[in-house]
Amino acid sequence: MSAQYLHPEAIVDTAWLAANLQDPALRVFDCTTYLRYETGTGRPYRVESGHADYLTGHIPGSAFLDLQGELSDSSAPTNFMMLPPEELASRFAAKGIGDGTRVVLYARKSPQWATRIWWMLRAIGFDNAAVLDGGFDKWAAEGRKLETAETHYPPAQLTARPRPGLFVGKAEMQAAIGDAAACSINALAPDLHRGENDRYGRPGRIPGSVNLPAAALTDPANLTFLPPEQVKQRFDAIGATPEKRILLYCGGGIAATLDAFLLHQLGYRNLAVYDASMSEWAKDSSLPIETG
Repeated sequence: MSAQYLHPEAIVDTAWLAANLQDPALRVFDCTTYLRYETGTGRPYRVESGHADYLTGHIPGSAFLDLQGELSDSSAPTNFMMLPPEELASRFAAKGIGDGTRVVLYARKSPQWATRIWWMLRAIGFDNAAVLDGGFDKWAAEGRKLETAETHYPPAQLTARPRPGLFVGKAEMQAAIGDAAACSINALAPDLHRGENDRYGRPGRIPGSVNLPAAALTDPANLTFLPPEQVKQRFDAIGATPEKRILLYCGGGIAATLDAFLLHQLGYRNLAVYDASMSEWAKDSSLPIETG
């Protein structure tokens, strides 16, 4: 039997979105964030909200979500860390995401920003969210309508129903090292995985982890997700099988959610994202690291 995406309702295409923009229950969000890589600053990158680009043109009726500024724990030592479920639900509700709404998430340049917020919503028990396949780039390339007026949805009520275990910390990553029942996947680029780039501090990877870059799971021509059979083959090739506990990481828990999103689509159930990822691991000299 060929592979298939088992939750097609969580991936919508541009034609569907265009046809459903007037649905009063629909909430569409631009989730774009940019990482501006810098050297000599002691930090791996500068986080820049995509709000300025949103104001130059966005999908009609869509609002903006600022991942780091509005939806992450600003007191954490690393960027993009999850808030407690009730607090996160409150912040999503303030943006208009409620128990009776249907949410579509999109981003520019990479779907990883949309999959990150999708995974966050799933972690607090909200299951009526989808990612726009191809994101803003495909929408704009097709010549579809844009607008510059900013949208703000009315506040809603959102009940948190936490799913513990969708995000993990360094202890679970350590415990998985050498465990044949687990598979740790690095979603960063190959040079970072091999230890040829010290962006996050000590170069290298979590020992025993395998590499499947998030960028290798989308079509570079239009940023759509690859067909399910191709995605399954790529996970099979690195030994990520459904019976294993799959732990995914990257630099800051963003790219890893793209891998996790597609594994979920393929029917994998035992999945978790290491929230702090290499932003924490590479800086902690007590943790082992591997290169080559």
